[in-house]
Amino acid sequence: MSNKVTIIGAGSVGSTIAYTMVVNGVASEIVMIDINEEKALGEAMDIRQGVLYCSPSSIYAGSYQDAVGSDIVILTSGIARKPGQSRLDLAQTNVNITKGIINEIVKYAPNAIYVIVSNPVDILTYECIKISGLPEHQIIGSGTALDTARLRSRLAEYYNLNQQNVHAYVFGEHGDSSFVPWSLATISNVDIDAYADSLTKKSAILPKLDRDEVENYIRKSGGKIIERKGATFYAIAASVSHLCKSILSGVNTVLTVSSMMHGEYGIEDVCLSISSIIGRSGVISRIVSPMTEHEISLLRKSADNLKQVISNIQF
Repeated sequence: MSNKVTIIGAGSVGSTIAYTMVVNGVASEIVMIDINEEKALGEAMDIRQGVLYCSPSSIYAGSYQDAVGSDIVILTSGIARKPGQSRLDLAQTNVNITKGIINEIVKYAPNAIYVIVSNPVDILTYECIKISGLPEHQIIGSGTALDTARLRSRLAEYYNLNQQNVHAYVFGEHGDSSFVPWSLATISNVDIDAYADSLTKKSAILPKLDRDEVENYIRKSGGKIIERKGATFYAIAASVSHLCKSILSGVNTVLTVSSMMHGEYGIEDVCLSISSIIGRSGVISRIVSPMTEHEISLLRKSADNLKQVISNIQF
């Protein structure tokens, strides 16, 4: 089946997403667009020369007009986060950049599902919904999909298990006010607090789970990676590639992505991440999971944090 994806932004994140999608055979056609045309040409050429060893696909650099017929448009453009800088510090600058892009790209790809990756992702997802004129279900922020991957990675290290046996999520802002609803966390369908006691071989038990350490690990991972290597792009590329594969497959999949809230947990008019069903038409539904009152209060606090930023931004 033919699937076309347009990626706007050929920096580290955009180009790594393109590479990851080619290696995994996610799309048969990929267009890379960047204000630096030579950079887009170089990235597309480099990836294209390895297609022989991957699933057949066409990848090339282009312009907005080349996005016609896209099934998915991925936005990765904007100013990257610097060491010590929060995602929200980028807000106004990247809002301005995204506005110019959205006003152009929707002319050529009005039926595509838009996946927003640039930071602050929740603010930019909100902006795209407000200014694009597109139905809300067509706009998805990558949200806490990456944070959830970081959480499961850390928990898998604690319990020395395959990450796919760990079922836990990060909700809220993709940023400092994110949190883990521990009441929803399980390992192979066993409540995470009961897992250690459920083992018949007690020698397999690792140090007791430190929830604060895990949540701190999730929130600080991006900053630590930026300090050490200058940018984060491998894990976000893997998560966005998986999100796109889920959309294109047509098989509804539950992911923690950012979308507009309409009364869920008493939250309105802000984009943040909770469990959502994603499919061919974008956001199929959000899942109102049975959280504790404390967890709901943390989600509302995260929403208020984002609303405070939105109130100070000119869209």
